[in-house]
Amino acid sequence: MTEPRHAAPDEEQPQVVVNDRRRIDPETGEVRASADATTEEEGAAPVEDAPVVAEIVDEVAAELKTQLDERTADLQRLTAEYANYRKRVERDREAVINNAKASVAAELLSVLDDVERAAAHGDLTGAFKAVADKLVSTLQKTGLEPFAHEGEAFDPSVHEAVQHSTSPDVDGPTVTAVLRRGYRFGDKLVRPALVAVTDHEPAAAAPQAEES
Repeated sequence: MTEPRHAAPDEEQPQVVVNDRRRIDPETGEVRASADATTEEEGAAPVEDAPVVAEIVDEVAAELKTQLDERTADLQRLTAEYANYRKRVERDREAVINNAKASVAAELLSVLDDVERAAAHGDLTGAFKAVADKLVSTLQKTGLEPFAHEGEAFDPSVHEAVQHSTSPDVDGPTVTAVLRRGYRFGDKLVRPALVAVTDHEPAAAAPQAEES
């Protein structure tokens, strides 16, 4: 049988640590503070550091807001520039299309003049009339618009006067004959109208009867 081994007098004994986890102190009867609460209190920032932390947070928040406002303004500016670019491209595209249509229509004005003269002489009949009506309708659908009629006011920006006369029957320069129809395409003048213009002429005073 093995005898228990006794430690030598100079040999160190292991230290035994006993943790008393009782909530109530057996000696004083008071409630002990928990270890977790003590640890939290030890790890918490000192109260006097709170204003400094709040100031730093405010500075960071202000800087972030400034950057956000700048990025928002940049985005809004880019959006506006892109919208203006799209509008400009769309206007340019429409202008190119309209100019192309006006150019094609201008090449056919002589044909329209022949059609109008034939209609005035009563020669626009049968199949020729059907083709002429279709041509005129198609050109008008693309935007070609004829103008100049007898009795309208003379406008030098769209009328070209080739004949001139005077009459007391008009109040001012008036178109009294259309020698060649004018045409416009939208706001663009394709060809001015050739017209005869009559200006106002005051009526002659009636002669007075001679006294006997």
